[in-house]
Amino acid sequence: MGQSKSKAKSEAAPLRDKSVAQLQEDLLALRRAQLGLRVQLATQQQSNTSQLGKTRRDIARIKTVLKEKGVQQ
Repeated sequence: MGQSKSKAKSEAAPLRDKSVAQLQEDLLALRRAQLGLRVQLATQQQSNTSQLGKTRRDIARIKTVLKEKGVQQ
């Protein structure tokens, strides 16, 4: 919530240079990582709870760039 729009745009900029196929591969990898983190949190093996939020935001960034490129998911 405290980030400015310019910082969010700068984090998404490298994603805009990637191909659709690469973005979809990254999205799949992040979704798998998110599942693993959720399982670790549920079994109390993960102490770094902020990692789940970071992964969720990375997924949202990729989905936004894919939407900008006109890709249906």
